[in-house]
Formats: sequence, structure tokens, C-alpha cells
Amino acid sequence: MQLETLKTLFKTHKEKLLFGRYIHHGFIAPLLKKFDKNFSIDLVGTSVNSLPVYTITLGHGDKKVLMWSQMHGNESTTTKAIFDMLNAFAENTFDLDLILEQCTIKIIPILNPDGALAYTRHNANDIDLNRDAQDLSQPESRVLRSVFEKFKPHFCYNLHGQRTIFSAGHTNKSATVSFLAPAQDAERTVTSSRMVAMEIITVMNKNLQLQIKDQVGIYDDGFNINCVGDTFQAKDVPTVLFEAGHFTNDYMREQTREFMFQSLLVSLSYIANNVVNGHKYATYLDIPKNEKLFYDIIIRNTSGLDVAVQFHERLVGGEVKFIPKIEKISDLSDFNAHKELNANGYQVFGENNTTISEGNENDFVVINNEKFLLKP
Repeated sequence: MQLETLKTLFKTHKEKLLFGRYIHHGFIAPLLKKFDKNFSIDLVGTSVNSLPVYTITLGHGDKKVLMWSQMHGNESTTTKAIFDMLNAFAENTFDLDLILEQCTIKIIPILNPDGALAYTRHNANDIDLNRDAQDLSQPESRVLRSVFEKFKPHFCYNLHGQRTIFSAGHTNKSATVSFLAPAQDAERTVTSSRMVAMEIITVMNKNLQLQIKDQVGIYDDGFNINCVGDTFQAKDVPTVLFEAGHFTNDYMREQTREFMFQSLLVSLSYIANNVVNGHKYATYLDIPKNEKLFYDIIIRNTSGLDVAVQFHERLVGGEVKFIPKIEKISDLSDFNAHKELNANGYQVFGENNTTISEGNENDFVVINNEKFLLKP
């Protein structure tokens, strides 16, 4: 698909009811009712706290794609992108019919509704669902496995969000989007299943490089059979991990949302129009691996050591707040920041001119009697 077409589709179909980081079942319930006229909406299970888990099914083609979002409740960017995409399919502009003719797409928009409501990574039993693929100890894990086994997908999309700490390789470029074709054995063998996933990723990366050059990374491919992506890949179902990361000043992840929307459509269009056999996977190996080289803020040139600030997300009164925390006081010359402050040789103080230390939560710092707000 052409980039201008993708941009127009996003602009005209961005779901206005969804914004920011806090997305839970209450936000998507009216959208599910709206799409009931266009797609098949099915209740497939419930969470620990009895919240519903739904699938949305569209298309009638032979190529079956299963995708799920918010396995981690506080990773909502891809959920927004899913509903943007559904709007585009429902209104059938730019001839998206070919995708629906060739593919059947089944989507779990929020797999972990309890975690989404509480804005936590884990579910209500404090279990990471992405480490429960073998034990299947949680109802949400069993729902996903049941859908997988009944649907028998040819492709899986595991949709996540990643922290602001990642760089795309050993560079000063933030990993705005990351992908992974998960390993299916401890040796990280490049199997035929992985090659198919890699080929799909190369197509998405090609589009993204036109907009965020050198800001796409590959997530760590260490094998863990307890992870869902590794388990499904081990069953020879090509699985792609999507990680929505940080774009400049985009803490609400609204710009990254568009990149996710584009990537979903680009990949589905590629699957619909091609026999994806993995033969074109090679350029995947050129995408740099993620490294943890970023802080949200670094204060440099202090009277002592550099000061790193990391934002910690906290749900307060139904709103996600970004709490600045002094993460590290050290020589940070090998690290990058999304924002830098220059102390010009002065000491950095906290509130009431108190000495700062690692672990402090500070809304602002004082440098040379001047207050600097730290919140985004």
C-alpha cells in the first residue's frame, strides 16, 4: 500500500472515542456494538474478575490471521490502532475488500480486561499472561489458547507496547516501533515458520523507514517456551511480535498509534496479495536489535554526576499520570535521553533545596535557584 493512502486512511478513520494510554473495556464496549453490524462479535470467555473477553471476526478468505492486544493491561496503543483499522474496513474505502476476500481476521481487542481497568501489566491474580503459555493457569490464557486451537490461524500477531528505554541498536535513535519473529527453540534456529514472520516484518519495516528512519528495532529473541509467541511459533504458526514504542514527545502514543495502524494494514495487504513463504526474509537480519540506552531525561554538566529521570506510569483518579523518578546518578555519557537539561556546572536539588538521591520522586528540580519541571 502507498504511504499517502495509509496516511489518508488513518486521518479519516482514527477512532475519536479512544485517546491516550488508559483504554479498558468500558471504552471499547460502545465500539463493539457499532461494529456488530459489520463484523462478527463473540463473547469467548471472561477474566478473573468476570469481565468479558471478545473476539471480532472479519473477512471470509482462506488465509487466517489471529491477533490479540492488551495481553498486558497497560499496553494499549495497539488496541487503539485495531479500532482505527476496523473503522477503515467497515467503511470500505480505498478498496480494502481484497484483504477481506483473501483473509479471515480474528481479533481479541483486550485479552486482559482486569489489567486494562487497573492499568497493570499483570492480570487480577498478579500473573503475567505472557509467561503462562504452558501452565495455562489463568482464565485469560485459556481463552487465548482455545481461540487459537479452534481458529487454527496461519499467522499470529502478538500486539504489545514497550517502554521508553529502548534504542534501535547502539545509537541515539529511539526504538519507536519494534518487531520480532520469536524463536521456537533454544538455539534460535531460523526455521521456515520464523522466516515467514521475518518476511512480513521486512515489509512493515520498509514502510516505516520512509517515516522514522533508523527508529525500528528488533526485540530480544531469547527463547522462552512460557511466552505465548514462542509457544505458537514452536507450533509452526508464523508469529509476529509488535511493540509500540516512543516517538518524540509522544507520551500518549498517538503518533505511534498511526505507525501501528499502518503496519497492520501493510502486513495484511501483503499477506492477501502474496504467497508468503519466507524466501524474502533476509533484510530482517539487517534491522538493529533493541538496546536499553535511553532515559526520559538526563541532566548533564552538574557539579557532580549526571542525573537520569525515568517516568513511572501511575493510574490516579482514572487518569494515567507520569511520575518523574530519579533513576540513576552516575556517569551517563554512554546513554541518551528523550530530553536533556544542562546544569552548567551547578548542583541539582529537589524541593526545598533538598539533596536528590536515586529513588526520589521529583516533579521538579532546582538548578542555580531556577525551577525545572520534569513531567512531560
